[in-house]
Amino acid sequence: MSFREFGPVAALGAIVAAVMVFFYFVPLRVWIAAWFSGCKVGIPTLIAMRLRRVNPALIVHARISAMKAGIDVSTDALESHALAGGNVVAVVNALISASKANIPLNFNRAAAIDLAGRDVQQAIQMSVNPKVITTQRVTAVAKDGIQLAVVSLVTVRADIEKLVGGAGEETILARVGEGIVTTIGSATDHKQVLENPDSISRNVLSRGLDAGTAFEILSIDIADIDVGANIGAKLQMEQAEADKNIAQARAEGRRAQAVALEQENRAKLEEMRALLIEAESRIPVSIAAAFEKGQLGVMDFYQYKNLMADTQMRENLAKGPA
Repeated sequence: MSFREFGPVAALGAIVAAVMVFFYFVPLRVWIAAWFSGCKVGIPTLIAMRLRRVNPALIVHARISAMKAGIDVSTDALESHALAGGNVVAVVNALISASKANIPLNFNRAAAIDLAGRDVQQAIQMSVNPKVITTQRVTAVAKDGIQLAVVSLVTVRADIEKLVGGAGEETILARVGEGIVTTIGSATDHKQVLENPDSISRNVLSRGLDAGTAFEILSIDIADIDVGANIGAKLQMEQAEADKNIAQARAEGRRAQAVALEQENRAKLEEMRALLIEAESRIPVSIAAAFEKGQLGVMDFYQYKNLMADTQMRENLAKGPA
């Protein structure tokens, strides 16, 4: 293809590209829809949205929906929320739902709730239709030692004023579980709790558990109560077993001390016997030396022998017959 033949094709391609770029930056369909819906948006504003990488159709359609529901929201407010990473459609739908349900909610609060990471549409739905939360099985022990397992149903409604900065459902469940444990633990007899399960609900509700949370507790209903083990008796048995083991250990220690003392006494006795035998073995030598020095006479020696014989006879009589 020659240059002359290629020229018109290139010119046509450039015109098509220019038209596509024009219609990309100037969304005429969006502008026409806004014009006929009564929420006029200037073409420079639409072009500026494209330059700021904001979808003009999203902003215009959201504003049209709000205007048709009687809610006046500016284009700049919707664009600012989109630039902040918010969900423009969810905020507008929440405003429409709140308006239909006569729930006071303005755009700034709805945008703050959305940017806080909460589902603003779900919050409005929970304000109109309260949500029922089922707690996990909470176990507690009454003063008589009987364990009770309780499952409760907590009906909550979203508090729009406290959604930003308020605690979530986990806090509600934790506080309700704590209240159930406290109520059952303060009961003298588990039969009282079984006969009046509503006493748990009244006591827990009176604590103001929804303070500082994003919800308002409407009611707490006991769904199920099961009687568990006799924890008090089990603890007493374990304590008795522990006391017995302690007593046995102390007795074993005393016995070991007695055995050690006995062995020590036996060792001392054997030592004394050895000393006695050694002393007795020296008696003949001492007697011979006394004879040589004239310190011992024959009569004295005979008296000593008679004394030894009498002593041996008494020892034999004391032992009894063989």
